[in-house]
Amino acid sequence: MSAGTVVLVGTVLFAAGCSTGGTGLKDEGPAHTDSVSRTGPPPAPEPHASSGQSARAASPSGRPVTKVDPVALLKADPKVSADIKRELKPCTGKEYPVDVSYGKVTGNDAVDIVVNVLSCADALGRGSYVYRSEGGRYENVFSDEQPPVYAEIDRGDLVLTKPVYAKTDAVAYPSGEDVITYRWSGERFTEQDRVYTEYSNVDGGGQPAPAVTLKH
Repeated sequence: MSAGTVVLVGTVLFAAGCSTGGTGLKDEGPAHTDSVSRTGPPPAPEPHASSGQSARAASPSGRPVTKVDPVALLKADPKVSADIKRELKPCTGKEYPVDVSYGKVTGNDAVDIVVNVLSCADALGRGSYVYRSEGGRYENVFSDEQPPVYAEIDRGDLVLTKPVYAKTDAVAYPSGEDVITYRWSGERFTEQDRVYTEYSNVDGGGQPAPAVTLKH
């Protein structure tokens, strides 16, 4: 987790790797998701955000109320790594590999923004970020740049999914996955729950074995 402040520019917002690592953002409350590209684990919302088409925030009814630019948000954020910024380029045309979700995950009156940066090659999550509105600015209150990773909002909690790959695993068949639940404590996110699911090798993998839950 890291904190940094990014000016709202009329605006706001990959992953190959064999490290533990990612899913998507789901909010059963009011939320709106803009996507350019999707990772494998999370359910796929309609892809329509790009650098040319700013993402849109949502009102409590789910209607967009504020235009934001997730690419500009990421590029202006000093807490986003140079590697992520360097690879933040369109995959095709003007479509950037960025997923954006809106919902309340920090207890703020304003809608929070969750941004996932994906890789163009395999659509795995390279980095996940949470931005909180503070006096007209968006503050980076959470970052995870250990791929593969994907963040989503689930009933007010921040949930990260990280596929776990062995050296011989194909991208489509991880050995398992970690699902980590974070909750806003008033100033930062703290881990509340962690579930590891180990997949079987039936039909090439991807079949979940019983999960092990570690509660904090």
